[in-house]
Amino acid sequence: MRSSLRVTGALALVLCTAVAPAGAAEAAPAAEPDRDFTIEDTRVTESSGLAASRAHPGVYWTHNDQDEPRVFAVDSRTGRTVATVTLRGVGTPRDMEAISVGPDGHVYVGDIGDNLGGSWDHVWIYRFPEPKTLRDQSVQAVQYDVKYADGPRDAEALMVHPKTGRVYLASKHEDGGGLYEGPARLSTKGVNTFRRIAEVPWVTDGAFSPDGDRLLLRGYLMAREYAWQGGRPGADRSIGAPFQGQAESATYTLDGSAAMLGSEGVGSRVLRVDLDDERPDGSGPTASPPAKGGGAGEGAQDGQEGQDQGSFGLGVVVLALATAVVVGFKRLLRRG
Repeated sequence: MRSSLRVTGALALVLCTAVAPAGAAEAAPAAEPDRDFTIEDTRVTESSGLAASRAHPGVYWTHNDQDEPRVFAVDSRTGRTVATVTLRGVGTPRDMEAISVGPDGHVYVGDIGDNLGGSWDHVWIYRFPEPKTLRDQSVQAVQYDVKYADGPRDAEALMVHPKTGRVYLASKHEDGGGLYEGPARLSTKGVNTFRRIAEVPWVTDGAFSPDGDRLLLRGYLMAREYAWQGGRPGADRSIGAPFQGQAESATYTLDGSAAMLGSEGVGSRVLRVDLDDERPDGSGPTASPPAKGGGAGEGAQDGQEGQDQGSFGLGVVVLALATAVVVGFKRLLRRG
């Protein structure tokens, strides 16, 4: 019986092929969005930030770090640039390191890097409306002056919360980093001061999940997801990031089901890491509710940095030592 079925199936396949319209056999199925892809644009030599477009599903924004004020919209189905957007009304960028899309329909670019070890007394954030049509164009942008309450920092991660619209920065140093919270609303009138609210590992990029309940931070050697509770990072877990050499960028897919992790270099790859339903704090469809108490309350702004900051411990020490080696190598490359 199985032999008969196989013969019948083969004949059916031959008949279907014979009556198929001309050219049908040549049409390849379209690639799925939000999967592994290669950035094909040779102008993108140092993809330092990554953000999923809210207006165009399957498209990701990226940029070089030391470049003119421009960003690229890359289609994850093909890896091709579908729009190059040049920013008007901003100065010459020094070191653009991060990008994020806010709930206000605007794209935020962090010109926040400082390869001289924190020698600039201020850095910049650029903000422009996400284009409704993807084509090469020039858009008017707003430039915000930014300072840190505890002095100059080198940073590579900028995250805009998808519910509150508040901007956060993560600094990086050989001995670890800090998470900084900006004012409730950025202003072009004066300097926007960011204040340290938590200790975090040394990171190169970060992003909030679309629902605002999780914070993703990644470095050269790790990627961790944190529960976002009361405006602070809580319990955390590793998401098993693949090794990517100079790993520089991270974001969530638009539905929050996976992390997309990128690296620098021409023809760099962006890799998808699927996330399960369980949250970093152990909550989820099959998990018990987390114990109450011990966290900062909603709306708390200062003074509770020490509560529920995740389980860093020995892992942070190891990451710091390994990262110091990578940092030194990167600085040698930039000075060469």
